[in-house]
Amino acid sequence: MPETVEIGLGRSARRGYHLEEIALVPTRRTRGSSVVSTAWQIDAHSFALPLVAAPSDAVVSPSTAAEIERLGGLAVLDGEGLWARYEDADAELAALDDENVTLQRVYARPVSPDLLRRRIGDLRAAGVRVAVRLSPQHTTDLAPHVLAAGVDLLVIQGTVISAEHVAGGSVEGLNLKTFIADLDVPVLVGGVTNYQTALHLMRTGAAGIIVGYGAHLGSTTPAQLGIDVPMATAIVDAAAARRDYLDETGGRYVHLVAYGDIASGGDIAKALACGADAVMLGEALAVAAEAPGRGRYWDSTAAHPRLPRSAVVDLGYGDAQRPGLACVINGPAPDAAGECNLFGALRRAMAKCGYSSVKEFQKAELLVTSAQ
Repeated sequence: MPETVEIGLGRSARRGYHLEEIALVPTRRTRGSSVVSTAWQIDAHSFALPLVAAPSDAVVSPSTAAEIERLGGLAVLDGEGLWARYEDADAELAALDDENVTLQRVYARPVSPDLLRRRIGDLRAAGVRVAVRLSPQHTTDLAPHVLAAGVDLLVIQGTVISAEHVAGGSVEGLNLKTFIADLDVPVLVGGVTNYQTALHLMRTGAAGIIVGYGAHLGSTTPAQLGIDVPMATAIVDAAAARRDYLDETGGRYVHLVAYGDIASGGDIAKALACGADAVMLGEALAVAAEAPGRGRYWDSTAAHPRLPRSAVVDLGYGDAQRPGLACVINGPAPDAAGECNLFGALRRAMAKCGYSSVKEFQKAELLVTSAQ
């Protein structure tokens, strides 16, 4: 099948593949799930699961961050979210039940640097490794407060990001290469969609790259901006950039975190097999009973004051009891719907395919299943 297709006279385009269009191929050897390791490490921080909880106010609060860490993952608090804007963020989330209350209205209050520092202090006091997300537009202003409060990992994340952002007027753009060089903490940056951008960001000194923009059921980025990310292709391209960067630097490894269109254990398995080291989950964790979104999900683009690009998605539980975070992440699953025991499913997929670690699993054979 061709890598490029002609879309008109004189114009061709690459063919991209979504995770749903590929499948894993088992090897001649299988393993028991008990001998499979899903451990992941970025910089000096080790985790039992290759899980990063997305910086959505619908998923990560100071209390859920501690629970996600206990279950083996890393939670990222949105440094520009409601917990950095309101003393009682839970009350503001509850107010969303009123159909007259919009996200734009709730997020109109400015971020309080003092409150942000206190939230980070609370997480540190709870013994949680602290990861905080800032947008590229506000990193210069807010990063000094976040760093002074003592984060373990800084996440600089937008829909798409570049190593050197060019701003207009008197606004100074963010140069990630010079910014990261001055930091003592590891930095995770993204999202990226292609080889060249991934390689460019790796050269900034980032410890990890986020691949994808967090596509989910309520995302309108493809409709509004025309930007979409076939995740299988994007991850494979970023993994190719990592290989070239590894050769270029003589051994510096940059982690890839896949973010978007990942809702099941099978999606997680295929993302890792394509080359990701971990996955960032939002919507999949928002179903949990502890999630502050109360059965709803949205990402940070939903609150954009001029061009929101995420609807608030009701995950469909109604009055039904939602599963706990422990059930969603590690099971046991109460039914065959695939919404629970996501990382138990990953272990089973790795075992069935004959791999004992995530690094080995990145070499799994893949098949394209979609019709061409």
